[in-house]
Amino acid sequence: QVQLVESGGGLVQPVGSLRLSCAASGSIFRVYAMGWYRQAPGKQRELVAAVTSAGNTNYADSVKGRFTIAKDNATKAMYLQMNSLKPEDTAVYYCNIVPLGVPGGYWGQGTQVTVSS
Repeated sequence: QVQLVESGGGLVQPVGSLRLSCAASGSIFRVYAMGWYRQAPGKQRELVAAVTSAGNTNYADSVKGRFTIAKDNATKAMYLQMNSLKPEDTAVYYCNIVPLGVPGGYWGQGTQVTVSS
């Protein structure tokens, strides 16, 4: 059984930094893409950053230049370095791994990030 567990969330002041981690366990083969999503209260879940198996990255316009996604192919771990955080970055952050042949992939349970002074 595949399980994804996020960690690293918390309360941080504006312009601060956080590093989120996503640990994967279970059998995951032929990963097509990995990504971080977030969902703020009253809003739809949105893509924050994604990386394909080839290493191509994609970022939401709102986080470009501030967030960096990274992955470890061997362990299927994934990271999100978040710098210059803003109050509007406050949300629950979810990691997602999409193997070939698994529509939608697998999701973690989410980790809360709160940016507030």
